[in-house]
Amino acid sequence: MLKTFPKGGIHPADNKLSANMAIEPLPLPVSVSIPISQHIGAPAEVIVEKKQKVKVGEVIATAKGFVSSNIHATVSGTVTKIDTVLDSSGYKRQAVTIRVKDDEWVDGVDLGDELIKDFDLTKEEIVRKIMEAGVVGLGGAAFPSHVKLAPPKGKHADILIVNGVECEPFLTADHRLMVEKPEQILVGIDILKKALDVKRVGIGVEANTPDAVKIFEQLTKDRDDIKVYPLQVKYPQGGEKQLIKAVTGQEVPAGGLPIDVGAIVHNVGTVFSVYEAIQKNKPLVERVVTITGKSLARPANFKVRIGTSVADLIEAAGGMPEDTGKIINGGPMMGKSLSDVTVPITKGTSGILLVPEEETRRGKVKTCIRCSRCVSVCPMGLEPYLLMTLVEKKLDERARDEDLFDCIECGSCNYICPSNRPLLDYIRLGKKVLK
Repeated sequence: MLKTFPKGGIHPADNKLSANMAIEPLPLPVSVSIPISQHIGAPAEVIVEKKQKVKVGEVIATAKGFVSSNIHATVSGTVTKIDTVLDSSGYKRQAVTIRVKDDEWVDGVDLGDELIKDFDLTKEEIVRKIMEAGVVGLGGAAFPSHVKLAPPKGKHADILIVNGVECEPFLTADHRLMVEKPEQILVGIDILKKALDVKRVGIGVEANTPDAVKIFEQLTKDRDDIKVYPLQVKYPQGGEKQLIKAVTGQEVPAGGLPIDVGAIVHNVGTVFSVYEAIQKNKPLVERVVTITGKSLARPANFKVRIGTSVADLIEAAGGMPEDTGKIINGGPMMGKSLSDVTVPITKGTSGILLVPEEETRRGKVKTCIRCSRCVSVCPMGLEPYLLMTLVEKKLDERARDEDLFDCIECGSCNYICPSNRPLLDYIRLGKKVLK
């Protein structure tokens, strides 16, 4: 029987329209705007000047503190502006704009396709190189990866869990990466194993991507240290805590971290970036992004330079459909609406979803009928109706006591509510008020 997490969960339609579309490189744009804060933690500090010429892979902003990340030039050309630009959050943030000329990389980056398996770096050298390459979590959180490789004093990881669960409907970037680059991902796993000094690895993949499951099972059939876990198709199976529960049976305590139960989780895209950083000397300057939507002419999976505009991505996929009512950064469950197509793709952008107008209308909000369906689907065992009511009545501290911050914002409660109540909106509002 396939494993899964025990509490809550829902089954939205998959709509994996781009599942069979191979990854293809997006043509270089005319210019890119690269935000210096596209990760959790302190923004990086800009070290280039206007009119300066840069090459791909050159550091343009350095990490400012341990929980921060280097930012690199993702194209070659001339710095034309260091100013604020609108990003996916809807706020203006500092960014470096580069006008593209040619495609000239810094020395030492291996752009070839040859698989390189052997490495002889020490644990410390691996962590330092990952930090220098600006690798962050590519599952959406954009947490600096080198921080995850340095557990707090007294904590030790027993298992590395690789998150190959792409449970958000429509998104297929991770699926394509697993199908097309599995051997590179396995080398990345070996690198992370050494950095964390762990003996066990679990690769979690949902059963709706049987080709990925089969590939990894075949490649690891002679390895005792790696086990592939085909998992039930249930949203939000890819949530960090839900994945740990499904793979290890252990539950991360309220307010706790995966390391509290001896686990470290890395997304497959992150693992591939680790491979490129260590074996190819390549910083994180591009990523796979799904562009999709029911009315889109050509749903696709593009390898995109960071800083490319969403508009460029839409154009490459056949242009904006006339019936588009909403553009979402990410998937339909946890993604956030974009107010402008000029916003840049960042390290945390896994997909862009174009939703037809007729599917964007929210139903009329009605009175809560106490059906408790929001409680039954919550994967964290919370009471979303109660949290919304407390935030609505400005009883924020009471909401905190009811474990408001344990909400992973998966949106299952919103999806199931028959009264169309904006449960997640209020939960997010409560978190902002209390921060």
